[in-house]
Amino acid sequence: MHESGYDLESLAWRLRAIVGEENVLVDEPMSEHTTFKVGGPADLYAIPDDPEEIRDVLRECEESGVPHFVLGYGSDLLVSDEGYRGVIIALGDDLVGVTMEDDEMTCEAGVGLKEASEMACELGLSGLEFACGIPGSVGGACYMNAGAYDGCMADVLKCVRVLGADGTQDTLDVDELDLGYRHSRIADEGMIVLSATFDLHHGNPEKIRETMDELTRQREEKQPLDLPSAGSTFKRPEGFFVGKLVTDAGLRGYQSGGAAVSKKHAGFVVNVDHATAADVHAVIEHVQDEVERQFGVRLEPEIRFLG
Repeated sequence: MHESGYDLESLAWRLRAIVGEENVLVDEPMSEHTTFKVGGPADLYAIPDDPEEIRDVLRECEESGVPHFVLGYGSDLLVSDEGYRGVIIALGDDLVGVTMEDDEMTCEAGVGLKEASEMACELGLSGLEFACGIPGSVGGACYMNAGAYDGCMADVLKCVRVLGADGTQDTLDVDELDLGYRHSRIADEGMIVLSATFDLHHGNPEKIRETMDELTRQREEKQPLDLPSAGSTFKRPEGFFVGKLVTDAGLRGYQSGGAAVSKKHAGFVVNVDHATAADVHAVIEHVQDEVERQFGVRLEPEIRFLG
């Protein structure tokens, strides 16, 4: 019996019967699967390659009473140094199909958002330019209504194919998703995105490329892309800019262990030197406390915590 209270070996055997021997990893380091490059081992790491396998893995976890977490690109995730006691269900590895019909593009959940915007550009389809630098997956982007540079998923989504908590598949139109700032019904109800259809429009490929190049230039100029991070660490509080609040609080460059507030963009906490999750937590909490003490604003993390 595993320390978590379940038979790890037996569960691994049952999951391998669903997804294949090579697609269930034991004690897999989560630092390999997050953009922060931190995080201890997951008990089991399962890689389903189609919606039926996802459903069956979920059912097995639930019937076994084992905690589970659905992972995309790990670009908004901080996993604890102790890791995760349960099953990580990884969708970013195999669910990468893309289909086209006129000016609509449908991407499976594991397709990278950057890759989706590149494909749209090559096809002369406009609408996804804002996403050219967002480091997440299509599934994760729908989950949190990801956005940048005055664009977000709500602007371009037509519909999303989801797997519900009861194991049934459904297609939800964009107006059924309750998309708001870093929020969706998908997250509220624990749905799993299987694919998303984008409603784009034909444009001049050269102009689309120019826009993407300019957004990339701005991003490279202003953001610490050379260091591991989870993107913007905090949600934007109404009426304020996070970077300005953190800078005005005197915290630009503040460091604890191997984690620090970026000197380039104070809205980012970055891994500067083999940071632990505890280091990142310490920086986040210090920033929250200091900004609240000085300005009365409590910053809410945009990243998710696991383990």
